[in-house]
Amino acid sequence: MVMPRPRLARAAVALALYLHHLVSAIEVPLDSNIQSELPQPPTITKQSVKDYIVDPRDNIFIECEAKGNPVPTFSWTRNGKFFNVAKDPKVSMRRRSGTLVIDFHSGGRPEDYEGEYQCFARNDYGTALSSKIHLQVSKSPLWPKEKVDVIEVDEGAPLSLQCNPPPGLPSPVIFWMSSSMEPIHQDKRVSQGQNGDLYFSNVLLQDAQTDYSCNARFHFTHTIQQKNPYTLKVKTKKPHNETSFRNHTDMYSARGITETTPSFMYPYGTSSSQMVLRGVDLLLECIASGVPAPDIMWYKKGGELPAGKTKLENFNKALRISNVSEEDSGEYFCLASNKMGSIRHTISVRVKAAPYWLDEPQNLILAPGEDGRLVCRANGNPKPTIQWLVNGEPIEASPPNPSREVAGDTIVFRDTQIGSSAVYQCNASNEHGYLLANAFVSVLDVPPRILAPRNQLIKVIQYNRTRLDCPFFGSPIPTLRWFKNGQGNTLDGGNYKAHENGSLEMNMARKEDQGIYTCVATNILGKAEAQVRLEVKDPTRIVRGPEDQVVKRGSMPRLHCRIKHDPTLKLTVTWLKDDAPLYIGNRMKKEDDGLTIFGVAEKDQGDYTCIASTELDKDSAKAYLTVLAVPANRLRDLPKERPDRPRDLELTDLAERSVRLTWIPGDDNNSPITDYIVQFEEDRFQPGTWHNHSSYPGSVNSAVLSLSPYVNYQFRVIAVNDVGSSLPSMPSERYQTNGARPEINPTGVQGAGTQRNNMEITWTPLNATQAYGPNLRYIVRWRRRDPRGSWYNETVKTPRHVVWNTPIYVPYEIKVQAENDFGRAPEPDTVIGYSGEDYPKAAPTDVRIRVLNSTAIALTWTRVHLDTIQGQLKEYRAYFWRESSLLKNLWVSKKRQYVSFPGDRNRGIVSRLFPYSNYKLEMVVTNGRGDGPRSEVKEFPTPEGVPSSPRYLRIRQPNLETINLEWDQPEHPNGVLTGYNLRYQAFNGSKSGRILVENLSPNQTRFTLQRTDPISRYRFFLRARTQVGDGEAIVEESPALLNEAYTKNHVDIATQGWFIGLMCAIALLVLILLIVCFIKRSRGGKYPVRDNKDEHLNPEDKNVEDGSFDYSDEDNKPLPNSQTSLDGTIKQQESDDSLVDYGEGGEGQFNEDGSFIGQYTVKKDKEETEGNESSEATSPVNAIYSLA
Repeated sequence: MVMPRPRLARAAVALALYLHHLVSAIEVPLDSNIQSELPQPPTITKQSVKDYIVDPRDNIFIECEAKGNPVPTFSWTRNGKFFNVAKDPKVSMRRRSGTLVIDFHSGGRPEDYEGEYQCFARNDYGTALSSKIHLQVSKSPLWPKEKVDVIEVDEGAPLSLQCNPPPGLPSPVIFWMSSSMEPIHQDKRVSQGQNGDLYFSNVLLQDAQTDYSCNARFHFTHTIQQKNPYTLKVKTKKPHNETSFRNHTDMYSARGITETTPSFMYPYGTSSSQMVLRGVDLLLECIASGVPAPDIMWYKKGGELPAGKTKLENFNKALRISNVSEEDSGEYFCLASNKMGSIRHTISVRVKAAPYWLDEPQNLILAPGEDGRLVCRANGNPKPTIQWLVNGEPIEASPPNPSREVAGDTIVFRDTQIGSSAVYQCNASNEHGYLLANAFVSVLDVPPRILAPRNQLIKVIQYNRTRLDCPFFGSPIPTLRWFKNGQGNTLDGGNYKAHENGSLEMNMARKEDQGIYTCVATNILGKAEAQVRLEVKDPTRIVRGPEDQVVKRGSMPRLHCRIKHDPTLKLTVTWLKDDAPLYIGNRMKKEDDGLTIFGVAEKDQGDYTCIASTELDKDSAKAYLTVLAVPANRLRDLPKERPDRPRDLELTDLAERSVRLTWIPGDDNNSPITDYIVQFEEDRFQPGTWHNHSSYPGSVNSAVLSLSPYVNYQFRVIAVNDVGSSLPSMPSERYQTNGARPEINPTGVQGAGTQRNNMEITWTPLNATQAYGPNLRYIVRWRRRDPRGSWYNETVKTPRHVVWNTPIYVPYEIKVQAENDFGRAPEPDTVIGYSGEDYPKAAPTDVRIRVLNSTAIALTWTRVHLDTIQGQLKEYRAYFWRESSLLKNLWVSKKRQYVSFPGDRNRGIVSRLFPYSNYKLEMVVTNGRGDGPRSEVKEFPTPEGVPSSPRYLRIRQPNLETINLEWDQPEHPNGVLTGYNLRYQAFNGSKSGRILVENLSPNQTRFTLQRTDPISRYRFFLRARTQVGDGEAIVEESPALLNEAYTKNHVDIATQGWFIGLMCAIALLVLILLIVCFIKRSRGGKYPVRDNKDEHLNPEDKNVEDGSFDYSDEDNKPLPNSQTSLDGTIKQQESDDSLVDYGEGGEGQFNEDGSFIGQYTVKKDKEETEGNESSEATSPVNAIYSLA
């Protein structure tokens, strides 16, 4: 059907108006002053739950609190009728609240007050309603007395023991124990159903060793009631006392028990149905009998089980699906199986829904003549009906209102006027429940108001982005414009961007942007304006920073830090050493443009950072100082020492703020003096402590010192050279300066809370040279950051003052002024501090989890309102822990961990999770005090991942033909193992064979390899595998065999050049030794020896007569390694290679026949000697022998 053109035009206009009203809806600021001035219909802020169960031993509190202006009054109905609180002495209502208190201290029955209660909060502008609160008193009835007979059952038969607990409110918790209070052991054969009954898939003889009693624990009374115990008598065919088969399936055949196929004990039959409401947990249960006990598995027809929501319980007999939704409808079936067969049961699940909000009506604030609408959209199964009420009465029965039109789930308001304010209720209901929401319509006419402080001063660094804030309020919504220096042009566009909330943003602040900016808010009732002064400052820059230096120990390095900054900003220069604050001691001097270190030592080596900062920005520069120790040999060569101390200090030119100090230098001890350090000591604040005053070049011995008022000075001087610093000189005489009022105020003023109801104000006190007079004290002033607030003050002497009874985390303006007996310091600057923080009041909501991969998830959440933080927001924190592994019988650590998300964020990523695991997660918001309340616990599983490497891989070689491999499963399977991948290759030295692959089953942990040759080694790569892929490999090599090592060494050495050369050298030496031996063998026979002119031969020797010795190869000849002396003894030669033994170096020589002619013989005549020499010179044998 085509809509007529006029109706189409009207619909378009209506849509445009609707969008316009969405944009122009008025929001009341959270400022308490404004809220207290504006009229406001009632709003319910707190109420008891709909189904309210109370403990009969305690008083009853039915909560109902509301806000509004004027303050609302309260009334109640009970079971739909007016409940007169004043008539019942046991019932009272809290002051300024609608909470009912029913007191039973003086007697009475709580059951008399059961019923349905509803709270009404009224003021001049409407009536708000609470939900209907169904009050019930907790009940824990006694178990009915009954006689329980002995139950006889055949071994192997199924059995169920009924509990039938008494009905309680709420329902009791059921558990089974023996009469001696021992828990009943449960497993897949024996387990408790959701109805409380105890089921035996098959009964064994051992089940008769105890009795069975059902116990009910009631929540409110914390009492446990016990049913009379059941006693079992198990009839068996083969009784015996052995227990070795209890955990083995052979136990059934050993005991003569017939093995049977499964059958269902609960639910009955092959199919059933179940209805569940949306948002609750669905619990499906299947308990089966059979011998042996069946295993239960769960499936969903036509798809997979809901991901991330399912959990198996009670030994897989129960399937829990959390937070059920409509898509979880369908048919589920459980499969019970053992080795005898299987059976299944189908459960048809229908998901209904109590009403839930799609668009909950929101409060509507309109100006006179404006249009608006309330929308109430809800869904459910079946579809809920929508009913509108106004001030608690059906809208049909309310007085007619021409500006109001009801159209189903929407109420449209047109041309609203003052007096149309009311509270509307939307009731969405179906057969499964209802929702009730209050939303007020308030018609206000308020002239514009500027909410920011007057005459703000904003400072910004040049070329930085900045924003001028001008929050405002009014009804109708005012229009806001910005002007600069009183000019008529509205600022918007170019470098300026005006926001709807009243802020003016500058992309880049320039010097010409300085000036006074005026924001003007206007509506039909008037206008309001405020001024903001903007000052653009020069940036802080280090124009010459420190440079890396290498210096000698004892020298005086200087680290530069020249800074350029805006002169109107206070500059602070700090130094860090190795990223920690540097202590400026006597050996260091911090100046405006650098840092000087006197007598540098090894401990001074490190990173030095100069930080120049103002209240708006900062800059830093870093350099590394390397200190070299002087070598010991240089200290010996250059006898340089530290200088002697200066002496004869004298004070002259005494003035109010200065004095001249003169000294006589000491000896420089061969190292020129480079600097003098002047120190001072005062006897009022820190007597006995010396401070650095100033330093001067080593070429001077007189200096004019600047002095501070009211200090009793004493000076001393230290000389410095390249070796180090001298001892301090003897102190000078004292000089007292006159007092004056302080010229500066304390620095480092700050205010911060140490407790939730205080603010501690601290500062850096003035030192002795800044006090300027006696009785130094500090005037502390503070007030709430409100121009209309009044100042409080306190005078203290210590650098600390605590303000108590402060609101939680509110800003304060603070001033600290120094004062002494001569007067006060100039007016101090104002700093902003904050009172103490309290723990956050709210938790993040709507926490949503999206699984990214097997080890990471993405989080999103709804941030808490800033008013609930009660302090400075530090971070959102996600606590998570590993609840269980999705693998059976795998122990996991449930240690809680957390991930921080700094700042005001609403999303983040949690990583480093274990794959294939169930996790729980909850979130908090954190301020300076600590964590806030925890959010609802969320559960999520992680998908499968690749496994870690196997725990070990062991290689054994029982013989030369086989290699046995053995391994263990991965420490972290990260999923269901589907097998192992084994890759291996043979190698010998640098040669490698091709890679072979074996795919092994997941339960296999051994493998035998038949070697193709007995020499090669093998390299193995073993990986475990899941359906995601292969995991990390473990790599091992087979050990080397002895014959393999020999073969490898033999092949390698024989091919080396050095080995060939060694063999050649050995062959040459063997040849030379053979020649020497041949020569020695040829020297047998008689050798003529003449008389020695120094010693005479023994006349008894038989060979003397003919002048010769017999030298032949006989039995009594000397050993091969010995020689015979002239006295017949045998002595060991000192060296076979020594030529001295043969007369070398003396007059002895060898004759041509090889005889020895030396100091024991008479020299031959000259002719004979010459002939011998010529003969030896031409004999190659003699030449070789002489070498030997």
